[in-house]
Amino acid sequence: MELVIDANVIFSALISTGGKTCDLLFSDEISLFAPEFLKEEFEKHKQEILLKSKLAEVDFELALSLIFSRIKIIPGSEFGSFIQQAKEVCPDPNDAEYFALALKQGCPIWSNDKELKNQKNIKIYSTQELLEPLDNS
Repeated sequence: MELVIDANVIFSALISTGGKTCDLLFSDEISLFAPEFLKEEFEKHKQEILLKSKLAEVDFELALSLIFSRIKIIPGSEFGSFIQQAKEVCPDPNDAEYFALALKQGCPIWSNDKELKNQKNIKIYSTQELLEPLDNS
């Protein structure tokens, strides 16, 4: 299954390492994509994540590197033509790039942001919704 991954999913994985989110991140059944600005979001929230996760900075960097090794980072130039359409359907303007990439890839978004479900154009899966089929297999 191909998915565009929202930063909040990775934040969650870093804060509670060893949980089900990590299992999904490293599942061979999932291919992950993200807009390049995802890395900027981590720099912006790094101190907050370090505080909440209680990870040492070196462990944080290692965990983030491992997670990013599973994600294909897509430059904005590859999905820029979908930004306007994404802005029209995305309930949160801050998530328009995720929606634009999902439109370009033709795939759902993995996000735990309930607000993103307030539209009908792109399927949004929460971590729990993704776990259900894997738990049953």
